[in-house]
Amino acid sequence: MKLAITSEGESLQSAMDPRFGRAKFFIVMDTETQTVEVVPNTVNLNAAQGAGIQAGKKIVELGVKSLITGHTGPKAFQTLQAGEVQIYTGATGTVAEAIEQFKAGKLKATLAADVEGHW
Repeated sequence: MKLAITSEGESLQSAMDPRFGRAKFFIVMDTETQTVEVVPNTVNLNAAQGAGIQAGKKIVELGVKSLITGHTGPKAFQTLQAGEVQIYTGATGTVAEAIEQFKAGKLKATLAADVEGHW
């Protein structure tokens, strides 16, 4: 299964980025092979609008099934839900720590957007 984590940097030691659509990077881990891919989100960092939708489409295109992030807006949430991506919030610390929290079952699935658009 592919798991994506919003990140402020390009490594597992980087801090999680609390934003989804405007996160600097997505760290994508294949939980079966333990391979990691770093996906820049530069196209959406300063987008006037639509960052969440475009980031959501990218996550779906990557084949991600679970996403760990701080917050998602309503349009990003809809895009991810349409792509059958489960969203988890509540993680803290680094990307590696978020992965461990996910594996330990400490994160809860998000059932709705938790911020307004353009957050």
